[in-house]
Amino acid sequence: MKAVAVKELKNRLSAYLREVKDGEVVLVTDRGRVVAELRQPSTGVPLSGHDQVLERLCAEGVLVVGLPQDSRAYRPSPLRRAVASGDLLAAERGDR
Repeated sequence: MKAVAVKELKNRLSAYLREVKDGEVVLVTDRGRVVAELRQPSTGVPLSGHDQVLERLCAEGVLVVGLPQDSRAYRPSPLRRAVASGDLLAAERGDR
C-alpha cells in the first residue's frame, strides 16, 4: 500500500493506474489526509442502487455500457427533428 498526494496522482495518473492494475492499493491524500483509496474492483460485492438501475436498463435494452465509440453499437434515437441541427444553429446565430 502506498500514499500519494492529489497533485502527484494527477501528474502521473497512468503510472498509478498501472500499479493498481498490478494489485497495488493507492491511498490518495489531500494536505496529508487520506481522501480516497484506489484499488482493483472487488468481485462478489452487492451492487449499489445505481448499479442495479444501470443493470436493469441494460437488460431492457435501453442502455449500452462499455462499447466503443462506434455508431453501429447504438440504436438510433426514436426522436426525430423536423429541422436539421445546422439550421437551428444558423437561426440561433442570426444567419437566417
